[in-house]
Amino acid sequence: MCLQMTPTVYTQEMLQSTQERLINTTELLKTGQPIFQPYPSELVFQNFVPSHTYSLPLLLLNNDKEAHAVTVVPESSEYFNVKGPGNGRAKVAPGLTASFMVFFTPQENKDYSLRLVCVTSSERFEIPVRAIGPRAILDFKDEIRLPNCVVKASTEKNHFVSNIGKRKAKFKLRTQSPFSVTPSSGTVDVGEGIPVTVVFHPMTVGDFQEDLLLLYDTGEIVHIGLFGTCEELHMCFEPDPVELKKTYISLVSSETVSLANWSDIPLQYRWTVWPSQQEEKKKENMCLPVQCEFDPTTIHHVEPQESKSLSLSGITLAPAEGEIWPKTTATFNIIFKPEEAKVYQHTLYCDVTGNESPLPLRIKGEGLGPKLKLNFNIMDMKDVFIGDKDHYEITNKGLIDAPFRFSCPDTTFGRCFSISPKEGVVSPGFCQTVEVTFHSLTLGSFSEDLLLTVTGQPETLTLTFRGCVVVPSHHFNVLDLNFGDVAFGFPTTQTCTLFNTSFVPMTFSLHVMGDGTGSPSVSSAKQVSDLSRKNWQGYAARHAHLRPVEFTVHPEAGTVDAMSNVTIKVTLCSNKVKKYELALAVDVEGVGKEVSILPINASVSSSLSSPACNDFLS
Repeated sequence: MCLQMTPTVYTQEMLQSTQERLINTTELLKTGQPIFQPYPSELVFQNFVPSHTYSLPLLLLNNDKEAHAVTVVPESSEYFNVKGPGNGRAKVAPGLTASFMVFFTPQENKDYSLRLVCVTSSERFEIPVRAIGPRAILDFKDEIRLPNCVVKASTEKNHFVSNIGKRKAKFKLRTQSPFSVTPSSGTVDVGEGIPVTVVFHPMTVGDFQEDLLLLYDTGEIVHIGLFGTCEELHMCFEPDPVELKKTYISLVSSETVSLANWSDIPLQYRWTVWPSQQEEKKKENMCLPVQCEFDPTTIHHVEPQESKSLSLSGITLAPAEGEIWPKTTATFNIIFKPEEAKVYQHTLYCDVTGNESPLPLRIKGEGLGPKLKLNFNIMDMKDVFIGDKDHYEITNKGLIDAPFRFSCPDTTFGRCFSISPKEGVVSPGFCQTVEVTFHSLTLGSFSEDLLLTVTGQPETLTLTFRGCVVVPSHHFNVLDLNFGDVAFGFPTTQTCTLFNTSFVPMTFSLHVMGDGTGSPSVSSAKQVSDLSRKNWQGYAARHAHLRPVEFTVHPEAGTVDAMSNVTIKVTLCSNKVKKYELALAVDVEGVGKEVSILPINASVSSSLSSPACNDFLS
């Protein structure tokens, strides 16, 4: 049977003699129990000397209302002997006791044991007899009260424990969190001692009590009370929250935050993104044994241990772990390097000694993209000529390079725009001139949005073009070409000027509307020189579609530069007496046929012809 008691009780019991132990036995004889009740219920011999004889009385109380015989039968032993009435058998009246004497003669200092079997007519029970040999006694205190401790810190108490017993002490020490003890086992000779350290390391606030179990190799278990109180420090960051400076992407800004330790002990800290250790372990377990895939925009990552920093989506804090000495302030450096133009809001947690829950630190910063500006957002082009070109500027007002790219809408008029350069990089403080060319073969009004995408700038800039596609403006310097009265067969020339009043070149071609489509008309000089010609009738047309070509235009086609002009010569060589009311038509390339006309007037009569001509005419 193992004893479970405090060190004081254990020491007292181990040091007292057999008779003292019997005297200090507090058992009472009670009625209402089984027929016979033994006293004491266990016989213990201790602190004996070999070859000496010791004795202890044994009383058996008859609790019944009738007399009963009882027989005490000891096990066979050369060390124990039982003597009583009637050679171990006695008849006991109701309420009375039978007395027996147990003798013990040890031969050496060691443990002995014996079972006394008591037999009556209706029951059988055993009474244990033990002889306790020399015991080790380590002089622990009944209670160990450790100094008050802040949460997650440690306090300890050292004891020098001596073996005041009569046997070498072989022992083990056991306890539970938040207490620990060293050594966990050991051996102490009689009269020697050993230092024992009890550590109190609480993780939560409150009062704690546990048992320190002292387990002897002889089977005894001694209970030592451990007591400790845990408190929490009042700590806060300065500043909190942290407002980071607005920073351009790819650039870096920094801010510092401090945490003061006004206590008398050093404090350990470690930064994390989890609000509690339980949640951190839970997340870690979720990723094992398979590899987890995370959204790179939201998941945190810890830098290698060598760097001692914690990074989380554009924000890096260092150092990530360390120690704050008593009465000093720790400073943490927060590096802000935004990857996108957006607002960054994170909460980091500092798991620090002295606080049960990690201290939260709220961090907010805004990443700025390139500040690329257009010199205007809307361009009303009004009347637009085909092939018109315009120049615009985009300016980088920021502190970083601004990579840009233009894109045009996939619409009828949107496909008519071309941009040069379409993409590029604008350095800080510089401007980039962009040439926008609009070339449409379709007349009409339009409104198109050209999109300017800037890398790192979340909003797309819009450059709107509005206008109406019209024919390149042009006109002649005269209202008409009036040849007046023209002699038959004699070429007559009129001159005019075609003005291009638009800001784009104009490609044109000219023809006389209503002129013949046959062979060229014959002049009088050519008719007279050729004696084989009998008349002009052979060259004149009998049908309208064979009428001779009587007008010659020079140049017949060409290109007029922007805001320029060209001289046009129109020659009439009439082969018919008639009145001419025709027109010089202007065809504009990319616009259409007969875009504009210049009236032509002429009159040919026989009275103006030469005698030779009259002969032919007659």
